[in-house]
Amino acid sequence: EGSKEEDGVKSVEEREPLMMRDPVTVTTGITYDRESIERWLFSGKHRDCPVTKQPLPPELDLTPNHTLRRLIQAWCVEHASDGVERFPTPSPTVDKSQVAAILDEVVIPQTRMSALQRLKSVVLESDRNRRCVEESGAADLLVSIIREQEECNDGDEALAILCSLQISGERLLDLLRRNDDLIGTLTSILSQRNDQSQAYALLLLKSLVPVMSPSKMSDLREEFFSGIVKGLQDKVSRQATKAALQILAGVCCCKRNKVKAVRAGAVFVLIELLLGETERRRCEMLLAVLDQLCGCAEGRAEVVAHAAGISVVSKKILRVSKLASAMSARILCSVAKLSPSPPVLQEMLQVGAVSKLCLLLQVDCGVRLKDKAQEILKLHSRVWRSSPCLPPLLLASYP
Repeated sequence: EGSKEEDGVKSVEEREPLMMRDPVTVTTGITYDRESIERWLFSGKHRDCPVTKQPLPPELDLTPNHTLRRLIQAWCVEHASDGVERFPTPSPTVDKSQVAAILDEVVIPQTRMSALQRLKSVVLESDRNRRCVEESGAADLLVSIIREQEECNDGDEALAILCSLQISGERLLDLLRRNDDLIGTLTSILSQRNDQSQAYALLLLKSLVPVMSPSKMSDLREEFFSGIVKGLQDKVSRQATKAALQILAGVCCCKRNKVKAVRAGAVFVLIELLLGETERRRCEMLLAVLDQLCGCAEGRAEVVAHAAGISVVSKKILRVSKLASAMSARILCSVAKLSPSPPVLQEMLQVGAVSKLCLLLQVDCGVRLKDKAQEILKLHSRVWRSSPCLPPLLLASYP
């Protein structure tokens, strides 16, 4: 015991125990904590018992182990003097019949709001409740309320619940197939509703983008991109901003959508956000989307037209991360190769972009990034020969 304490390892009595708060028994006879076994099964990757590896039935049958729960609670009371708190008895989980009764009240306009509030409480209580509500067919009813009550509180509440269901994969694809106008409905919310509803709409759209068909993605309207850019510009929440960036990254894989995003003002907003952003991951996401939009002439023209476009991109090199440096170099390369007007090349020299590219050749930043920097410098070394940092080897290429 003495040697363990010296090594900083606490004894069993000193360690805070890992306790089951809601022990349940599966059909194999093994008892688990409800939250843990539900997370295991609802992930979609497992349908077996973690211990025995025996398959579990499709209909999840979890039997509460009241005896074990009482023993654990009694142990907590016994060790209260050691700082162990007794956890409350878990509230009973809902079943499909109870959810169906709530949904029946949701259909009636007079009881809709109170029923939606109760349904929201049920969904937020546990993963099992969320799964039960989802399997009861609530999603389609919620979509119909959002569609019909776009400017009412009922629609806002239904939108919050639909987002809280966290539907994913095949189920989300099926929902989109059954409600072909869902994208349009969420798009209208981005421009008409309050900040909280905008955030929920962005989060739902972020989940929908990966399951969109190529044809639906290419048919996205200009209003869709205007709404996403508005969500970025409004800075409703960090989570909503991240969702908007992920949406743009997902839909701007084709040139047609890149042009639509640029026309909606995405490049201007991205640069403005970059000017004040210091957080690493956020900078990387902003640069990644900007890099995508520079894949079209319209995007590069907007970067060049912004007074701080080239400057802010070059300043992110070697200041944020290797990934941010690589994407910044890609953006500068796109501009220098495909939009190399004399004023642009002169601006790159004046704002320090050329100096940053030269610096990349001297630091440990990876072979690919060095090659990218050397490619740009060699391409325009005749124009930039007045820069004191340009390597002599490149200057020798153009006597």
